[in-house]
Amino acid sequence: MTASSSFYDRVRADLADIDAQGLTKPERVIASRQGPVIRVGGRDVLNFCANNYLGLAGDERVTQAGIRAQEQWGAGTASVRFICGTLEIHKELERSIADYLGFEDSILFAAAFDANGGIFEPLFGEEDAIVSDSLNHASIIDGVRLCKAKRYRFATSDMDDLEAKLREARAAGPRNIVIATDGAFSMDGYIAKLNEIRVLADRYDALIMVDDCHATGFLGPQGRGSYAHHGVEVDFVTGTFGKALGGAMGGFICARSEVVSLLKQRARPYLFSNALAPAVCGSSLEAIRIAGGEEGDALRTQLFANAARYRAAMSEAGFTLQPGEHPIIPVMLGDAKLAQDMAARLLELGVYVIGFSFPVVPRGQARIRTQMSAAHTFEQIDRTVAAFTTAGRELGVI
Repeated sequence: MTASSSFYDRVRADLADIDAQGLTKPERVIASRQGPVIRVGGRDVLNFCANNYLGLAGDERVTQAGIRAQEQWGAGTASVRFICGTLEIHKELERSIADYLGFEDSILFAAAFDANGGIFEPLFGEEDAIVSDSLNHASIIDGVRLCKAKRYRFATSDMDDLEAKLREARAAGPRNIVIATDGAFSMDGYIAKLNEIRVLADRYDALIMVDDCHATGFLGPQGRGSYAHHGVEVDFVTGTFGKALGGAMGGFICARSEVVSLLKQRARPYLFSNALAPAVCGSSLEAIRIAGGEEGDALRTQLFANAARYRAAMSEAGFTLQPGEHPIIPVMLGDAKLAQDMAARLLELGVYVIGFSFPVVPRGQARIRTQMSAAHTFEQIDRTVAAFTTAGRELGVI
């Protein structure tokens, strides 16, 4: 047996093992724009698993703004910004997102994963300490790994444990300490206790970094995010244009101007990745305009009304939900295969959702993560609850 054949045998064995555990994640093809109703497998189904919180991903204004930007600026710069130059629309988007979120400046990345992957290493070194929530997104975890700072982990949203880790970190005499947390945890829908984190950060002279991918655009006044929701200030915010703000792709870091200047000199994902496509910039600018105005307020009101209606009806039907107020509402099932089977049955019943299992969530905590959108109607929510009830009874969940 050659080395290459042994390698491919191992890959096939790994795939077979994943499938046997019920952990295979199917890739379903969508034949329509993103929205509350999408076309899958030749038929229209209700969509309850997108990050399309404000319903702007398929909005015609957002779409046309992207088309106009591509017509003016072309498909892209064909390289990174420090080599081939920065387009005016890149600067416009940086200014727009910084102003919207209340920061001095911002820096764009090809993906939000890159923003989290690029923030720590240029700013913190061996003399520093990072205290990170144990349920932080994989991109934060990977970003921290790329950094030489000493690492501490605290139990998610546990302020006593956070203080213990801050006390331990401060006793080691670091140059700087930064607390890193998701603003809203994507698998659970929990909102970080940033008001309490702010108190501890002040007590232990620590900086705060927040990943607000699942908060920007719809949490807090004007949708400015989790820190605005709690009425506190933070030092660094990372986020995305791939969820509430248009649904395309691309990430950003908002911070003080000198921090952004240093990141533009040293952040590797920025220096070595192509500039964000003009079409994405154009769509994102229009989404920010909508989200930041009176229409955004109306969309946010509808979004949280939808979440409250769905949460109440699903609880009454007997499902176990993660508690909270966020429009991410996980339906807890425990078993990975059960989550996959239920998602498949729901698709047959006309509802598109996805089962989440290890390694996306811890073993034994498989779930269907449902997500509300401002574009959903009450009638669509009621139909979805009815489908869940049918599938849940068939599979012995309720």
